[in-house]
Amino acid sequence: MSALAPIDRDKSLGAHVYDRLKRALMSGAFQPGQKLTVRSVAEDLQVSVTPAREGLNRLIDQGALEMPSAKTILVPVLTVAALKEVATIRRSLEGTAAELATANFGPNDIANLLSLQAELESAMNSGDYRRVLDRNEAFHFGVYEKCGMPRLVGLIEAQWLRVGPSLNMLYPEFAVSRRGVSNHMRVLEGLQKRDAQVVRAAFEHDIDDGYATLSGALGKT
Repeated sequence: MSALAPIDRDKSLGAHVYDRLKRALMSGAFQPGQKLTVRSVAEDLQVSVTPAREGLNRLIDQGALEMPSAKTILVPVLTVAALKEVATIRRSLEGTAAELATANFGPNDIANLLSLQAELESAMNSGDYRRVLDRNEAFHFGVYEKCGMPRLVGLIEAQWLRVGPSLNMLYPEFAVSRRGVSNHMRVLEGLQKRDAQVVRAAFEHDIDDGYATLSGALGKT
């Protein structure tokens, strides 16, 4: 099954390709070190090579993809040093966004997060880690986007573009420990109590747990 699905043609195809690739990278649809080609992306999205190349080039320019040679495009493999940098930046940016978002949450917003978390846990129970990562990304940004600061969310997205593929390395260990589940439950409890510091701390703890597991995995590669 492809990580990419055909897109509708209601706006610039190059922008659509970029958006789909960005989301795929952020949600762990691609593996670290995976090779991409303009032709394969064009075929998966059912577009011509021109918008496929445009979307890929934007991500290469942002450092989300690498192009070591003229015809080779790679999903980067994070080093431990790069991971530490990303985790430090994420802790600050995501903690701030979560703290600011707390006051903007209503019952329907919390219900949506509860639904996402239920889908995440169902996927985890069935070993569908691709789905777990997709729902995890949706949960996080379901909170961050409520902060009302789109530029801050954009900065967070830039870090997820870097770390998203490596999140595959969290599993199956995270499915056994359920540390991510525990952190998400603390987020939900904090939102229900409108306690911004609890929400912030839960996300920071989630990032710390992920960093500890990923740095250990990367140190063995």
